[in-house]
Amino acid sequence: MKKYDVYGIGNAIVDIVTEVDHDFFAKNNVEKGVMTLVDEKRQLELMSAIDMKSSKMTGGGSAANTVVAVNQFGGKSFYSLLVAHDDFGKFFLDDLKWNGVDTNLKFEDCPEGHTGRCLVMTSPDAGRTLNTFLGVSSFLSTRHLDEQAIKSSTLIYLEGYLVASPKGLEAMKEAKKIAEHAKVDVALTFSDPSMVKYFSNQMEEIVGASVDLLFCNDEEALIFTGTSSISEARQKLRQVAKKFVITLGANGALIYDGDTFINIEPYKVEAIDTNGAGDMFSGAFIYGITHEHSFAEAGKLASLAASKVVTQFGPRLETLQVKKVLGALSRH
Repeated sequence: MKKYDVYGIGNAIVDIVTEVDHDFFAKNNVEKGVMTLVDEKRQLELMSAIDMKSSKMTGGGSAANTVVAVNQFGGKSFYSLLVAHDDFGKFFLDDLKWNGVDTNLKFEDCPEGHTGRCLVMTSPDAGRTLNTFLGVSSFLSTRHLDEQAIKSSTLIYLEGYLVASPKGLEAMKEAKKIAEHAKVDVALTFSDPSMVKYFSNQMEEIVGASVDLLFCNDEEALIFTGTSSISEARQKLRQVAKKFVITLGANGALIYDGDTFINIEPYKVEAIDTNGAGDMFSGAFIYGITHEHSFAEAGKLASLAASKVVTQFGPRLETLQVKKVLGALSRH
């Protein structure tokens, strides 16, 4: 019995979630629908253009959202991260602690500087556009890994956003190497189409010969494989991932369990914010497969959890919502 279900490594970002109208993007020269890395000056410019009073601050970061979800469903997670010794850093670490996630950091040991922040702009079409200032998270490196925690985990979960940082890329490669030597499964999420498109060489370095479990959405799958259809992409992905999940938005998901393809039906809801849907899907799915559920059962749980998170603002569910998801699934 392993101590942790999942060991995550990724950026530590405080999300500032806000609503904007369609005109906001052109007016402020923002590329809609993707994640863009920005410096602090640019982010402050955008923050001055939105209504900060009605914005909501939450713990964020793609892999962080996933490991928190694993814990909320009843699992146990460890997270390697880097935040600064500032108010945002304290907020982030307190949030992880409250959710029962073990980490490599104590607040008193955090460096000076600025904790990463992400301005999450949700538009009336339920789209999400991210402008991220990484702050000290861009210095996340191999020295922030916990080798013993990796060896004590069922699987490690690598956040694709880290390929944008040379130090982050090295940390991912080292974590993968430790895991493979310890016979710990390696899971990777592509995180965002921009990471696959603009950092394709780095992403291929991480995938290497293969990964045990890959998470991606349909757009990322097409870009990475250079194909024009999901039926082609899924065949190519079999060459680089032993098992994988392709989320299809409102159309559910496609899962490959190493043997067969499984179609996961969507739960029909009215989406108002898709931010964090993929992270929630991954977290619920990882919880499922590490708690004796089949890939099909885990996919159903993940689909239901993701459908709940898109009906609200922010990437996480409340404890009561998680209990309702588990309860609804157990009745079927």
